[in-house]
Parts: sequence; structure tokens; C-alpha cells
Amino acid sequence: IILPLEWFPLNKPSAGDYFHMAYNVITPFLLLKLIERSPKTLPRSMVYVSIIMFVMGASIHLVGDSVNHRLIFSGYQHHLSVRENPIIKNLKPETLIDSFELLYYYDEYLGHSMWYIPFFLILFIYFTGCFTPVEEESRMPVAALLLMGPSSLYYWYLVTEGQIFILYIFTFFAMMALVMHQKRKGLVLDSNGLFLFYSFIITLVLIAVWVVWLWNDKILRKKYPGVIYIPEPWAFYTLHMSNLH
Repeated sequence: IILPLEWFPLNKPSAGDYFHMAYNVITPFLLLKLIERSPKTLPRSMVYVSIIMFVMGASIHLVGDSVNHRLIFSGYQHHLSVRENPIIKNLKPETLIDSFELLYYYDEYLGHSMWYIPFFLILFIYFTGCFTPVEEESRMPVAALLLMGPSSLYYWYLVTEGQIFILYIFTFFAMMALVMHQKRKGLVLDSNGLFLFYSFIITLVLIAVWVVWLWNDKILRKKYPGVIYIPEPWAFYTLHMSNLH
């Protein structure tokens, strides 16, 4: 969308796709390193299964997301359902629409579930080992404070675009409960734990601001009719910003 289309033709991966491919390699490696550094961990076989699920889910999402974003150039609108999209609803034969709905299911539901469940599970397991009885270790360096903003924005994007608020909020509640439980034992979060915990808090604030800002958007309300109303950034983009290009 930002770079010239001539650089990345529609029948080839986009720049974002290449970054996503790198993410699918780098992030599992970093998650393994987190588990290795944590004094509390999962059984080795469960760690392997979690990482495999993560890679599979992120890869499924990569394919579906790549196609969906390329469809924007053809007029696809993310704030509408698959069948309501002008470029989809008139396809012949109609069974093609089922194929696009299957692609959407793989991307938005199956891919996200396989991607985010092991991701947040590993983060939480790592968090359980981020406690110390030494107060001096419960201070974040300046570099961590500077990185907290980008980290929170990253989690905000994961939660909103991935539509995983329930998974996120349950993880956050589990973290809060663990903090209170460990406090009774005289343990406090170390700098790594504080960074993760505060990032989740700021993420919750960002989500709240996002929801309040778009609370009265009738079109997005129609796309997200459930009790939990958290619009996707890409839906907002195709509805309000795509005509600016």
C-alpha cells in the first residue's frame, strides 16, 4: 500500500509478506530463548508442540493475510463481510465465494488460534519466572522504558487485528493474580516482569481508547455486532482511509 506496486506485483509477495516471513522465523527462536531463560518452564515436548503450532498458525495467517491485503487493490473492503464485499458477491460460480470464506476462516480463526494461544502461553510461563525477593532488581533500565511504547503498540495491534481480546484479557488477569499471590510471599517482579506487565497495562489503555474513539461508528458496529466490540485496524483503514491514497 505504501511502496509502489511496480516493486511488488500483485502476483508476488509484498514487502510486508517478507517481514512476516522473517517474523515467523525470528519469533519462535526468541520464544525458545525466553523459555530457556525462565526458571519455570513447560515439559520439553509441550514446548516443541507449542512452537510448531505457533509456526503453523502464523504461516497460515501469512498466506491468508497476504491474499486479503492484495485484494484491497481490487476493491476489497475489510469492514464488510466476505459475502457483502462488492468484488466477491457477484462472483460466478457462487462456489468461489465459499472458497474465499474458507480462506478468511483459515486466516482469521484457525490461523490466529494456532498462532496466539501458544504465543501467550509461552509469555505467561516466562512471566511466572520473573519474580525476585530483591527490591533493587525491580527497576527497569531507561532502554526498557523507551521500548515499552513500541511493545504496547505491538500487543495492541495483535489484540485488535487478531480479534483475541478474550485470550489477552485472561492472560492479563492471570498475570495480575500471580503478582498478588507472589506479593504475599514477599516476591516482586524483576525488570523483565515489570516490562511485560506494564506493556500489557498500556495495551489495555490503548484498546480502551481505540474502542471509545470508534464507539459510535455504525458501519463497524455492523461488522462487529458482538458484546465485545473491538474493530480491526484494517477494517478502519478500508472504511475511512483507503480513499486518501
